[in-house]
Amino acid sequence: MKWFRRRKAEDTAPAHLPNAREAAQRFWERWFELVPVVSAALGDGEPHRVEDELRALVHGLHPDLLFSLEQGHLAMYALVVTGQEDPRLRPYTDAWIAAAPPADMVWEFHDSVPPVPDPTEVVVNLGEVKMRLGDFRIVAQVDGEVVDVAVYHPALGELTEQQRQTMTFLPLDVTLGERLAGERLRRVETAQLEPEGTISLLELRSLVRTLAHVSGD
Repeated sequence: MKWFRRRKAEDTAPAHLPNAREAAQRFWERWFELVPVVSAALGDGEPHRVEDELRALVHGLHPDLLFSLEQGHLAMYALVVTGQEDPRLRPYTDAWIAAAPPADMVWEFHDSVPPVPDPTEVVVNLGEVKMRLGDFRIVAQVDGEVVDVAVYHPALGELTEQQRQTMTFLPLDVTLGERLAGERLRRVETAQLEPEGTISLLELRSLVRTLAHVSGD
């Protein structure tokens, strides 16, 4: 699996953008031609064989979109195309998912990173460092309809700055789903030392989902 950090809202867009609906239509026309090759590569355990083709396909939808190939929740595989909650890119992911074929036994499609059923079972390997997401602890402070969080794991201090940023956001995205995290988390910080009053990722999920439900989402 490949995970992505959330895109900053101030990132600039290309000067000339394709029409979202036309770009989505072209994407799916090309996808139906490419999907037998993609499925075969994944079946052989060699996703790298199709990474260049998929990257070009997603780039044609919009050059700032990111993608990943995941294990599906209901289907065998999932294709995730995400704008990382950048409002500039929402028209393109909206058009893409609206034109997507129905999910079947082999493929399902997501326009944002979906939540993992149980993130505490996930283990991320970063070189020699293995990080069990169940060992993450969170400080959560509710302010109206949003939450400020500090993220702690004992191995965060062993990572590079880029890895540390990735592993600060990744547990939140896989716990809440990228969209809910983008809507409800305001400030996200990395805690260098374990703070007091922490909660687990599953407790954070319950808190944020309750907050979203109470506010009417």
